[in-house]
This record gives sequence, structure tokens and C-alpha cells, in this order.
Amino acid sequence: MIKEIQKRPFLRPLIIWITGIILQTCGSFRLFSFGLLFVPAMLLLAPTGLKKKPELNYKGRWNWGLAFICLLLFLSIQMTAYHESRISDPNPSLLQQWAGHARKQLLAPLEHLRLTDTERSVLATITLGDGGEMSKTVIQQFADTGVVHILSVSGFHVAIVCGFLMRILSVLSVSVTGRWIRYFLALLLLWIFTAISGLAAASVRAAIMLTLYLTGKQLSRATDGYNTVSASAFCMLVYNPFYLYDIGFQLSYTAVVFILYLQPRLNRLIRVKNPILKTPWEWITLTLAAQTGAAFLCLFYFGQFPSVFLFTNLPLSLIATLLIPLALLWMLAPAEFPGLDMLQPVLEMLTRAMMWIVDTFSRMPAGTLPLRFSFVMMLLSYAALFFLFLYNEKRRPRLLLVSLFLILFIIIQKGIYLFL
Repeated sequence: MIKEIQKRPFLRPLIIWITGIILQTCGSFRLFSFGLLFVPAMLLLAPTGLKKKPELNYKGRWNWGLAFICLLLFLSIQMTAYHESRISDPNPSLLQQWAGHARKQLLAPLEHLRLTDTERSVLATITLGDGGEMSKTVIQQFADTGVVHILSVSGFHVAIVCGFLMRILSVLSVSVTGRWIRYFLALLLLWIFTAISGLAAASVRAAIMLTLYLTGKQLSRATDGYNTVSASAFCMLVYNPFYLYDIGFQLSYTAVVFILYLQPRLNRLIRVKNPILKTPWEWITLTLAAQTGAAFLCLFYFGQFPSVFLFTNLPLSLIATLLIPLALLWMLAPAEFPGLDMLQPVLEMLTRAMMWIVDTFSRMPAGTLPLRFSFVMMLLSYAALFFLFLYNEKRRPRLLLVSLFLILFIIIQKGIYLFL
């Protein structure tokens, strides 16, 4: 495991930074953190020997590693304390004010669609994250069917928009200059969309990851998924340490890590060579991997688990993949744009189809399983999965025994709770 961490250089500073956030939020360590500066100060001031001019001892690898940890931990605690002092500030930033104004202007063309208020609010939410007019009943229906992530602008939406932009800008990729223009335009438009949609934690995560991916691709560099995830999380937590306690942040990163680890292994269970069947199978394995990662967090925060998620995610994801770029095209295109009158019935049909699927599956009996986990039970559940995955890699019986023991403990504990 140490070798795997060494392959991902952003993972180590991420762990140190998260430690500092937890230390400051669980107990005020702002003043005590200045003591962490003692170690790097001593290393900088200590001479290497009895010489006229003291020299720095760069050979002490572990000493300088400790100095780096102390400095990063100090910065993390201080940054968290700074953001704690600004939590009570209700004034939106200039970026938030601009984003809100731009979002209202973009959503205005949706009024011309022949949709009900509920359908229009769903369309506005899945495209630009404007869910102010959505009722709690509709949100609960999406939650009951396991597709509530479609309502919030998340990595799924950002990936669709990025793919749409790259497809449109592909005409610029003929020359080297054209590829660089396409790269900068794609990043600019991607971040404009992320800002207008509200800078939700999941969308910012996806935007950073796509930025790193596109940069690596533009520079012809190989990218590592885990390192990219760690780098994006580190950047987000440096900008705002309280992203760590955001539900969207936790669900998004947990789902992505499980997708990176679990989906390739699920794909290898059944080798699908038929291109017609391969894409649906990859959607299914992606959904299973993401739900496996997010399941225990959902049980902790929401106290329920959708049992029909496997039947709703595939059709609704396909509809959303078409609906989001078409809706953005409807918002951005001028009224005289050729073919815009043909786009209107398509948008209305896709929106109604989405609402019909959600309404149908939300009414199914036992579509949602009520089960609430405590924080400790959630941690034990992820620990059981961790040891199970570790056994799959190492094939050591002890790891399997630990995982089975934790699973048995969770079953007994929840059984006693249900019985009482």
C-alpha cells in the first residue's frame, strides 16, 4: 500500500491537509499550531558542523519530510480557522452575483416550452442547477428512484457538457495552433458553465479533474485516475476547507474512487465484445460501482436506500445525456436559429419521458428500503469493504476474516435495532 501511495504524490499532502481541517474543526488548534513551525525553523537554522558558514543539511530525508508535514499541517489549520471566521458572512461574492444574473437570463427561453411548472423546474435544475422552484415531492421522487444526483449539477453533467464542447470544437483540431485554441476554449467554457451552475462541490470536482485530464492529454502525458482525484480534492480543500463537510463533496469523491477501483473489476466478470451490448454493460457496472461507494453515506445522511436504482439509472442517464446539451442549445441559440422549431418538441418529449419514468418507479412497492446508519456503523461498513477489497488483492485469509467479522457485527447490531 505504501508503494501505491508513493505513486500518487498528491495523496500524501491531501491526507495531511484533511488532518489539519479535522483538528481545527473538532478542537481549536489555531494557536497551538504555531508550535509546528519549530521543527522547520530548527532545520533551517541548524548548521551541519563547526564551519564558518552554516550549511543546510539536505541529506536528512526524513527530517525534511517531517518539516514539510509540519508546514502543511500548520497551513491547513490556519486556513480552516480563517474560513471559520468568514462563515457568518451572508454577502454573496461578485462571482456568485454574476452567476445568479447569468443563470436567470439563460433560463428565460425555457418559458417558451409547453411544459408544466414541475417539468420546467426539473429541466432548469438538471441543466443549470436552478432548483429554487422545485417542490419537495419531486425531489423525494428522484431520491426514491436513486437518481437524485441528476437534479444537482454534478460530475455527470459537467462530463456531458465537456464532451459536447469538445465535439463542437473538434473542427479546430486540424493544426497544432487549432488544438491549443480548442484546449483553452474548452476550459474557458467548461469553467463558465461550472460557475453559472452554482459551483457545487461535485461540479467543481469534475471541472478540476477534467482540466487536469485535458491538460495531460494536450501535453501528451499519461494521467493516473487516483492521482487526479487526489489533486482535485487537494485544490478544492485548499480553496475552501469546509468542502470536506459538504455532502455533495463526500458523495462525489466516494463514488469516483469506487468507480476507479471497482468498475474495471466488474467489467472483467463478464467479457462483452458486442459493441451494442458493451455500452449498456459499462453503464450498469459504473452504476453498481458508484452506488456501492455512496450506499453507506446515503444510509447515514438520508436513512434510505433505493432498490430500483439499477432500473432507473440507465434510461434516465441516457435521457439526460441528450437533454442537457439540447437544453443548453435551446437557451443559447437565437430565436432565428434554423431548426430551433424542430428542437422544441424533442425537448418537451424528453422532459416528459424523464418525469414519467421517475413517477412510475417512485410508486413501486418496496422501491425504497428505510435503513439508517450511525456514523460509527458507516465507518465500520466502509472498513469491511476495505478489508474485503484488500483480501481480493492480497489473498490473505486474515483480511477476509476481519471483513466477515465486521459484516457479522453490523448485521447483528442492525438486527437488534430492528427487533427493538
